[in-house]
Amino acid sequence: MATITFMVLMFRRDFRQKPNVTGALWIPLIWLFIIFTRFVTTWLDMFGIHVGGSSVEEGSPVDAIVSLVLIIAGWRVLWLRRVRLGEIMRHNQWLTIFFIWCFLSIFWSDFPFVAFKRWFKILGHPIMVLILFTEPDFETAVSVMFKRLAYVVVPVSVCFIKYFPDLGRGFSEWTGMGFNKGIAMGKNELGVDCLILGFFYVWYTIKVFQMDKGRARRNELWFCAIFLFMLGWLMNQAQSSTSLISCLVSIVILFVTGLRWVRKENIGTLIIATVIILGISEYVFQISDVILDLLGKDRTLTDRTLVWQDCLSIPINPILGVGFESFWLGKRQEIMNEKWYWHPSEAHNGYLETYLNLGVIGLFIMLAMILATFWKARREMLSFSYFGRFRIAFIIGIVIYNWTEASFKELHPMYFLFYLIAFDFPKPEPQTVLEQEKDLSGPHVLTDAEAGELAHLPRPLLPG
Repeated sequence: MATITFMVLMFRRDFRQKPNVTGALWIPLIWLFIIFTRFVTTWLDMFGIHVGGSSVEEGSPVDAIVSLVLIIAGWRVLWLRRVRLGEIMRHNQWLTIFFIWCFLSIFWSDFPFVAFKRWFKILGHPIMVLILFTEPDFETAVSVMFKRLAYVVVPVSVCFIKYFPDLGRGFSEWTGMGFNKGIAMGKNELGVDCLILGFFYVWYTIKVFQMDKGRARRNELWFCAIFLFMLGWLMNQAQSSTSLISCLVSIVILFVTGLRWVRKENIGTLIIATVIILGISEYVFQISDVILDLLGKDRTLTDRTLVWQDCLSIPINPILGVGFESFWLGKRQEIMNEKWYWHPSEAHNGYLETYLNLGVIGLFIMLAMILATFWKARREMLSFSYFGRFRIAFIIGIVIYNWTEASFKELHPMYFLFYLIAFDFPKPEPQTVLEQEKDLSGPHVLTDAEAGELAHLPRPLLPG
């Protein structure tokens, strides 16, 4: 009851603040809630509503229908807002190339229909991100969406772990060891939730500090402190080292990029230099062993390095891969299940996972996409944009996270965040905007159709 009361108070507080967002924001919020917590079929099973089984190849029909409805609803919103697909593709060339390559790889997959369904689901990520970009105020929309998501995910996870262990805790099917999962599907999934929401609240707190001093600023800081405390507790309960390290590194970069004495235009050089120094230190001093000892991990990263070797031992086409999201299907899955009692369903490395599914070509495109995202973020950060700092800090977190986990796949929360920071949304040319304002102030009277067209023009959200 206390958890429900807390959530009601948080949403009531949110609505009373009257944020500058539209009702369409609920579509990406529902999308995020599903991928941050549990699929609809799992929720229905928890309440005793059994809607039929699912399989690795076919998935759940109910989950497929829910995803389809949300994608169609999101697409309709973008259509009403007159988002031009050609402009989106032109401003996001590497993302477009990656999507096209993923689609083409369906044709050489040995499970083409399964691959197509998984590719279609991926479309939901950019659609939901574009809804955010076409809101009246992009940064407000992002803040409101993550805050509303946290109103449910955080208190319910605390409640499940502390008072409903049958819902918030689990036991390994193979080792019998217990773990905390909160509202998520597993401990690593809970760790990802804490990574994303924890980083968001740190970023949002930095923004709040820039508000004028007063009661509103003080209340908002207390609000952030409460959620950061709960997220810290949940991260400790999750015991997810990858999420913890990725979160800490992202937060450090977020603060460093805000220091006045740090030259923002040199941030790329600083990061490259850091990578080189770490590489030399690893070669000379084996610092990874020290870090693993501090984290209580073995040298195989909990058997991950051994799984990588077994994945690479399975024959595939190194240039093309086996097809989009197709490696862990059929005989290849059976081979890995015979070798590993815990039946891995991913390579636990986002770059290896991409190579296995999309080959060297797909891996090259993905790395180019990451580099393009970094330079976009750097460009925006130079305009002293708070979201520019968000982008450049979190892209580093994503790069680190994918060293021991695979997030560039299907409905993964980190995959959604990647699209959020990778997208450039086109804005109208400044001259066009000035001409429209001049027309509005002149003697010409707009027709209803003309007024509707002006109302749906994309807002200038990102620096040129």
